[in-house]
Amino acid sequence: MIDLGILEYGFFQNALLAGLFASIACGIIGSFVVVKRMVSISGGISHAAFGGVGLGYLFGVDPLVGAFGFTTAVALGIGFLKEKAGQHLDTLVGAVWAAGMALGIICISIAPGYAPDLFSYLFGNILLVPGQDVLMMGILCALILVVVGLLFSQLQAVTFDEEYARVMNLPVTWLSLLLLVLVAITVVMLIRVVGIILVIALLTLPAATVRGHVTRLPTMMAASVCLGLLFSVGGLWLSFILDIPSGATIIILATAGYAVSLLLSRSRAG
Repeated sequence: MIDLGILEYGFFQNALLAGLFASIACGIIGSFVVVKRMVSISGGISHAAFGGVGLGYLFGVDPLVGAFGFTTAVALGIGFLKEKAGQHLDTLVGAVWAAGMALGIICISIAPGYAPDLFSYLFGNILLVPGQDVLMMGILCALILVVVGLLFSQLQAVTFDEEYARVMNLPVTWLSLLLLVLVAITVVMLIRVVGIILVIALLTLPAATVRGHVTRLPTMMAASVCLGLLFSVGGLWLSFILDIPSGATIIILATAGYAVSLLLSRSRAG
């Protein structure tokens, strides 16, 4: 058992808030990603975020701010090339994935001084999330809630059937770009929790776990948020008790939950 007195410490309160904000973002945006089958492109955006972290170190700004600007630009670039230039998605993902990581490595290598917390950006450490990053996560989470709340029906139409959305005269291209930007925002939120390497897992596993058990997108989002919170808080407690990396522990729990979901689905089908 862990002493509940740990809840009085600021670092643990920050960790719980970070887990809450990350779970909300994952549940909402991850549901769009899973239904629209954007997992590969989301993986490309998440790994490209390392380029933004490197640019942040190089120019002396908060690495998360650098990641936010860079991933947003990358998301818009991918969406534009896919829609206007007719580029194949797998090629774009591979190029963005590799170039983003390479840019980050180069920027960090030529940046003055030493990058002391680089490991936390790659693999995450929810127990070390500072208050300013929690505030940033809260603002980004609120932004996601407002945008999705205002445009839910349009985003849902584009997610399930782009051709139908075009027939309904919806701005499909702009909505698709907006969805990619929301993915980029969510990626930035998750960097401090599980790290760039593991972002795509936390973004998609909660939604993938519940997809086979619900039929409505709002229900899927709500269930995904709850699961994400369970995985985040459970991984946080286990990592603290066992003194093991928090990000990896969260992902292990999420993977176990997904495996259980698959077994339940197969047993019902059988």
